[in-house]
Amino acid sequence: MYTYTTNNESETETLGERFAAALQGGSVIVAMYGDLGAGKTAFVRGMARGLGLSCRVSSPTFTIVNEYLGKRDLIHFDMYRLSSADELFDIGWEDYVNRGAICAVEWSENVDGAFWGDEIKVNIEKTGETSRRITIEGGPELPC
Repeated sequence: MYTYTTNNESETETLGERFAAALQGGSVIVAMYGDLGAGKTAFVRGMARGLGLSCRVSSPTFTIVNEYLGKRDLIHFDMYRLSSADELFDIGWEDYVNRGAICAVEWSENVDGAFWGDEIKVNIEKTGETSRRITIEGGPELPC
């Protein structure tokens, strides 16, 4: 488990960029946790940059899933409106995971039963107005 501190949204994005660039190939599930406004989407914006994607990343709160396609696909889920893992499976969760993409899942606590135990957990905690403590469990250690 690794813990990082960011002081603003830009630093949170940069950490996400470094994180995604360090991920190995194949399917990766990134289970994200944190309060509303903690910076989960900012972290995913950085992940997209780290994967070489130049698309506009926004929260899929109403669409549930956004796909960002490139050399390595990033599938961005927002589970805020779901109440169980069954609902996630109903929208084709296994198909997304089996594509070899990186699946970043906001509000993972709402779909606890959807993961098989090999996910990387990213917890983003507000420590101030713009500062965050970001804990990554199961993922790569990031270079300084």
